[in-house]
Amino acid sequence: MKNHLLTALAALAVLTAGAGTLPAAPETGLLPTVAEASDYKATSTHAEVMDFIKALQARSRNLRVETMARSTEGRDIPLLVLGRPLPASPEALRDDPRLVVYIQGNIHAGEVEGKEASLALARDILLDPALPYLDKLIVLIGPNFNPDGNDRISPQNRRNQNGPERGVGVRHNGQGLDLNRDGVKLESPEMQGLVENVLRRWDPALVVDCHTTNGSYHEEPVTYAWQINPNSDPVLREYMWNKLLPAVDERLEKTYGYLSIPYGDPRDPADLGKGWEIYSHQPRYLTNYVGLRNRLAILDENYVYADYKTRVLSCYGLLRSILDYCRENAADIRGLVRAADERTAERWKNADPSAPFHTEFELKPLPDKVVIRGYEVEVTPREGTWPLIKRTDRKKTYEADYYADVVPTKSIPFPWGYLLPAPDPDVLAKLRQHGVAMTKLAKPVKAEVEGFRITELKPAERLFQGRWMTQAKGERFKETREFPAGTVFVAAAQPLGSLAACLLEPESDDGLLLWNFFDRQLVPQWGRGFMPFPVYRVLAPIDLD
Repeated sequence: MKNHLLTALAALAVLTAGAGTLPAAPETGLLPTVAEASDYKATSTHAEVMDFIKALQARSRNLRVETMARSTEGRDIPLLVLGRPLPASPEALRDDPRLVVYIQGNIHAGEVEGKEASLALARDILLDPALPYLDKLIVLIGPNFNPDGNDRISPQNRRNQNGPERGVGVRHNGQGLDLNRDGVKLESPEMQGLVENVLRRWDPALVVDCHTTNGSYHEEPVTYAWQINPNSDPVLREYMWNKLLPAVDERLEKTYGYLSIPYGDPRDPADLGKGWEIYSHQPRYLTNYVGLRNRLAILDENYVYADYKTRVLSCYGLLRSILDYCRENAADIRGLVRAADERTAERWKNADPSAPFHTEFELKPLPDKVVIRGYEVEVTPREGTWPLIKRTDRKKTYEADYYADVVPTKSIPFPWGYLLPAPDPDVLAKLRQHGVAMTKLAKPVKAEVEGFRITELKPAERLFQGRWMTQAKGERFKETREFPAGTVFVAAAQPLGSLAACLLEPESDDGLLLWNFFDRQLVPQWGRGFMPFPVYRVLAPIDLD
């Protein structure tokens, strides 16, 4: 079957961004997406997404549909599993050489290109025998991660965005939460389902999260980033920046005809040459959260000012470029993530002081500059708000420092493990949701530990995600004390050791203390002052039996 979307992309292979024509009309029997069928004037409702998936199921035996989660408003969130043959379960992949890749769209439901492109990609993989991906890959697709936000479609949403003219959904989910800020607290049913039924159940080696930019003017319709948290595995971060993403960037231009650049925002909107700055390093963002789980992650940000058709087609080309690379390098990627798990466990097994946990950071430029095909702009200052930036028709190529190196400025040694003598049930529930391994002491244990004495708690000046985020200052102390039977022990020597430290360290800049999960245990019921932080660091191996 000749694929109309692929044909359009191939015709654009020698062109730059947004210069192509509309794809050919669907052939008889080909299943068009809502974007394609509407001539790129509309995006799909949740019901239309589900109808499209049902039609795919009727056409292919290589698709299974699971329910990832149920949204706040009661919508089932589908997970498409593509395989040839389909694995009976994730456990059946234990000795299977195929690499698992997860592609997600619509975490922000006004940013719809990933939804439409991933549905077209699923169709083409399943119905076009010329596409070879399923010989080396298991492809998971969550096309509509935020169905509640998606179905609030209106032309009034994201009015700075260039289409679709019939409107898009909203950023937040049915709880009013930004799902791409929920990677630590896991407060939404969507993120809880993603972690339980995708990241823990299928354990994809690579996650792609699709978005749309909000900002500056340039020609490239695709921008991308990777996991950048300094507490994630450095070998995986280096591999993404120096090997995988440059290869994907080159493939996207040469094979699919679209330009791309690393994702960022200008330090000075009036002059892109003064610096290009990546997103924040915190694991509340899905890409960084996946990195703390020792897996590869790509943030796709499609260019907001490109027309809707170009955004969908260039996103499709990016997804194809990523799958091309993964198929060609499946064995290497499997080996990389396996080695990262082994390093995480081994590195801290003996409380190696050379393996630090970082708590404070500064952003510095990478060695190589980024080249941006931009425009000259006109800037009008506005009192009390951002200046008005107007693009001219004068193109200008900028070379800028790329501020994407998150450099630690304060660190502490990793412990051998953590002891929680009176764990709050909400804290334990959150650790379980993340998949952090824990054990309970069967008998009392006497141990030398390091505690944290709080001297200051400072709440944020305004609510964020419905919470008063709290930062703690204090001093560390050592003592020998007895921990009763039932005390919870969390080993640092486990594949999720980096994530466990992020959650439990009191000075973590995105941990459970920050998100208020320890609030009930920080101050006495009567009197002044603070209680000792209820997590103790075990600095050397002890006998827990």
